[in-house]
Amino acid sequence: MVMTLIRERGRAVIELNKIATEQRNERSKNIDKVSTLEMLKIINEEDKKVTVAIAKILPEIALAVDCIAQHLIQGGRLFYIGAGTSGRLGILDAVECPPTYSTEPEMVQGIMAGGYKAIFKALEGAEDSEEMARIDLKGKKLKNTDVLVGLTASGRTPYVLGGLKYALECGAATIAVTCTDNAETAALAQMSLTALVGPEVVTGSTRMKAGTAQKLILNMLSTGAMIKLGKVYGNLMIDVKASNKKLKERALSIVMTATNCNRTIAEKALKKAKGSARTAVFLLLSEQEAIEHGYI
Repeated sequence: MVMTLIRERGRAVIELNKIATEQRNERSKNIDKVSTLEMLKIINEEDKKVTVAIAKILPEIALAVDCIAQHLIQGGRLFYIGAGTSGRLGILDAVECPPTYSTEPEMVQGIMAGGYKAIFKALEGAEDSEEMARIDLKGKKLKNTDVLVGLTASGRTPYVLGGLKYALECGAATIAVTCTDNAETAALAQMSLTALVGPEVVTGSTRMKAGTAQKLILNMLSTGAMIKLGKVYGNLMIDVKASNKKLKERALSIVMTATNCNRTIAEKALKKAKGSARTAVFLLLSEQEAIEHGYI
């Protein structure tokens, strides 16, 4: 493991030169002197490297998806823990699960250093406490059926390290999502998902490529797990929670597509199913099969 702390005049100093996400990007060192279009081309070319980096770790991501799905099937919960951009991305992924898949809010949760206030206003110093992570997870009553995903681009955020350490003590499964080699999280995670996206266009601005990589990985983790749980029919969002006009229309579209029926029939089926697209599809397909076999 690469040590990222040195002693300078009696103080602990982070060795940023040892962290991949803190390196200077030679391809963008003159980005402040080029035209706007050229600036955007530089950013776009760097962004293209994100999907390439993720493609290299797809086998590891697949193992993580299977792990999460198995724990959720057994009644466990999925927790994301992070600070700054990473923490906000975890919360974003978690809060999208209930409307998309009708999961209970407790099934997938995001925990962020600094708590609720830090979601909207940067409280970056909150990431420096391992103990706060332990306190936050104790509040969630973490147990051995749960999964904790630690999100840290640098692989060394104390808050995330503290969370992973506590999760291991509780017997929970641990997964780390990072963007640097030799991450300190590696020793604490049963599975490490390391997307080596390279230096940022603006040095150290990990909300850019590293943030994009983490978002894409989180998309895979939650979506893959929900597919494994049977919450997708074909590629249809069969368990959508129709809680607003757009989602009600989506539920109608799902029922019509899955059963090849018209809008009127889909509306009647959804009313009978109390808004559940899954139940409406089941009712219509069962009726169609019964007619086909001459049962009715």
